[in-house]
Amino acid sequence: MTDLFARHEKSLKALQTRGRYRQLMPRAGYDFSSNDYLGLADSDVLRAAATTALARGVPVGAGGSRLLRGNADEHTLLEAEAAAFFNTEAALFMGGGFNANVAIFSTLPVQGDLVLFDALIHASTHDGMRLGRAETRSFAHNDVADAAAQITSWRSAGGCGQIWIAVEAVYSMDGDIAQLAALNALARRENACLIVDEAHATGVIGSQGRGVAHEIAAQPHVLSLHTCGKAMGVSGALVCGAGTLIETLINKARGFIYATAPSPLNAALVRAALQLLQDAPDLQRRAQDTVQHAQTEAARLCGLSGFQTQILPVIIGDDKAALALAARMQSLGYDIRAIRPPTVPRGTARLRLSITPNVRPDIITQMFTDLAREMETLK
Repeated sequence: MTDLFARHEKSLKALQTRGRYRQLMPRAGYDFSSNDYLGLADSDVLRAAATTALARGVPVGAGGSRLLRGNADEHTLLEAEAAAFFNTEAALFMGGGFNANVAIFSTLPVQGDLVLFDALIHASTHDGMRLGRAETRSFAHNDVADAAAQITSWRSAGGCGQIWIAVEAVYSMDGDIAQLAALNALARRENACLIVDEAHATGVIGSQGRGVAHEIAAQPHVLSLHTCGKAMGVSGALVCGAGTLIETLINKARGFIYATAPSPLNAALVRAALQLLQDAPDLQRRAQDTVQHAQTEAARLCGLSGFQTQILPVIIGDDKAALALAARMQSLGYDIRAIRPPTVPRGTARLRLSITPNVRPDIITQMFTDLAREMETLK
């Protein structure tokens, strides 16, 4: 029989040759790669919340989709609490941020509409747009003037549908913050809907960790997505916005209708994490202090500056060089990963340093000391 998978083997070998082969690796060393921004994922407080929830009878599994028998009290309680916390009319709990983005962009924009997205938007947004029927255009990263120019160009070509502007609050690979005030002004001026993915901001930025868009979240044209598997330490995602949009997702989003509901136990843990954001401000303060220390040491020891958040990209450029540097840092006891195209643009392979309270300040200082030496060796 002809080798059924020869094409796949050839493709995998090509990835290895180019330094873009991916493989699963065990957790090892100090955490400089997770998105556990508040250090909650392995915390005693969430472990206790799970024990308490199980003791009061919260089911582990949902047993079906939300529209069948899978809709548990914990789901509806979480959605009400999330809407109140994030200051929106309604919220919808879904299994993960990727699925939520696919649901949003394949369902809400319709034929004749325009989805205008930042050039560095999440891959999940691209997948959602591919499944949708709206026209799509990108604008230069964080360039509001270019976004406005793209709208003018689209309308000049006859576009007359609804405009949806899609951005990340904090960009996952660059760590910079969206120009939300200017983007919101543009959205209001153009009668557009502004979709803000708060995945890497929730829990870390804003009052009580409500995100970058919190001050505008109540406006009916703003839709926000808060993932629960990063700073909140659990899993899932909360889509927050106008009731009409949430009801549309419930009625039309295939990724919601046909998916088994998230675990009610998981919903209970997200509820506990939301309560922690309100009751334990020291969590956010400690995380912010750790990030400030890392940024200071990055500048002092490595000459790296310009960072805005807990995500510190160290641009190397060449794929294989980034892999080699990551491997060297791993051998020294640091869990640091190389990020390569297509996750980031070609020629911008990097180390993505994620700063969390899981690592002590003195270890952070030592890591940058070692990184400076290894970067010099790389040169």
